[in-house]
Amino acid sequence: MHSRLPKVLHSLCGKPMLSHVVDAARSAGYSDVVVVVSPDAVGIRETFGDSVRYAVQQHPRGSGDALLSARDSLCGVTEVAVLSGDVPLVPPESLSGMQSVHEWAGAKVTLLTARVDDPSGLGRVVRNVDGGVEAVIEQADADEETVRLNEINTGMYVFDGAWLWGALAGLSPSASGEIYLTDLIAAAAKTPNRVADVEAPDATEVMGVNNRVQLARAEATLRAKIRKHWMLQGVTMPDPGTVYIDAAVTLGRDTVVMPNTHLRGSTSVGEGCEVGPNSVVVDSVLADNCRVVSSFVAGSKLAEDVSVGPFSNIRNGSVLEAGVRVGNFTETKESHLGAGTKALHLSYIGDAEIGADVNLGAGTITCNFDGTNKNRTTIGDHAFIGSDTMLVAPVTVGEGASTGAGSVVTKDVPAGETVVGAPARSLKRTSPNQSQPEQSQPEQSQKEN
Repeated sequence: MHSRLPKVLHSLCGKPMLSHVVDAARSAGYSDVVVVVSPDAVGIRETFGDSVRYAVQQHPRGSGDALLSARDSLCGVTEVAVLSGDVPLVPPESLSGMQSVHEWAGAKVTLLTARVDDPSGLGRVVRNVDGGVEAVIEQADADEETVRLNEINTGMYVFDGAWLWGALAGLSPSASGEIYLTDLIAAAAKTPNRVADVEAPDATEVMGVNNRVQLARAEATLRAKIRKHWMLQGVTMPDPGTVYIDAAVTLGRDTVVMPNTHLRGSTSVGEGCEVGPNSVVVDSVLADNCRVVSSFVAGSKLAEDVSVGPFSNIRNGSVLEAGVRVGNFTETKESHLGAGTKALHLSYIGDAEIGADVNLGAGTITCNFDGTNKNRTTIGDHAFIGSDTMLVAPVTVGEGASTGAGSVVTKDVPAGETVVGAPARSLKRTSPNQSQPEQSQPEQSQKEN
């Protein structure tokens, strides 16, 4: 992979490759998962934590030695399934099928095979005259006749636990010093009915990943499968080839995903939504009937009937309640916008608590950073914030209060009051019965001076 990152941690549709394998194993009924790692596999331990057990292979001496490293962890286990961390597309159904055949046949080892158009570099499955598997031959050790075979070993097996460890310990190292797990096939085949096999129905599900070209190929295969799944569940994609949906994403029926849209991480989209075109939604929740057009949403929650965009950025920690409208070129961050609130043009709402039915005029800015701390702005229900208002946090604008266009609010505004100017001052209103203040006084004073 030419990478500092361990191969099995490279991302595939939003999850490390190894996560796909572990999830498939658990879905197939294998509750106890042991991951064989090198002594310095810090990244793998940090990624999976206590969700799996670990066995350490002290030196890279082949797949047989890797399995032998797990012997103490699997003491007393009657059946051992062995999977490859770099074969991430194997579905649970294939693993369950392999397990069922193993139990039905009473075999010592059952392997999963596949027929491929190009078997270059892969171990070939060699069969006897009766069609039974008698060996797996690595390409480097194969003669011309064996090289022409197109049935390959996928590196996935089920072993009889009682037989496995003794047979594995009896294997001889190769010329390179490695112990090949595939040598167990020939050892088991010496006794009738000891080897069973299952052929994968689709070779793409057992493709290995050894470089970034193969990683991209696996990504494309899995993405197509994900898109097909959701379209069959009632999601519309006018141009599915331009849509990217991660493995953990969920979508509601009658939702439309428009072209060039990316739904990533643990995103959940409700029913009747429209996302895109040209939108990115990451680790966020969209309730029913939301609309996100040409915008970015990350780490946020949108209640029902929320509209975002075009060209807006809903950043981490934003909560938009029902009916909120966030229009073009508006950014929110760590802010809560109450139901029915509107911020339709060219605004920044950061570290703010905004009430219900608030109008945030074009160019509204919460000045939340004083150079050291992020300070919060609070705006009460039904407030009216005039265009180009600067709210210098920490500051509170009370319920029903309003600001004039261009106001710079540096002090709290009481409920129902209107402020204007820079800095903003209360706008004193007079009733029609009140006399107007004299305007000539300043001029008279000037003459007296």
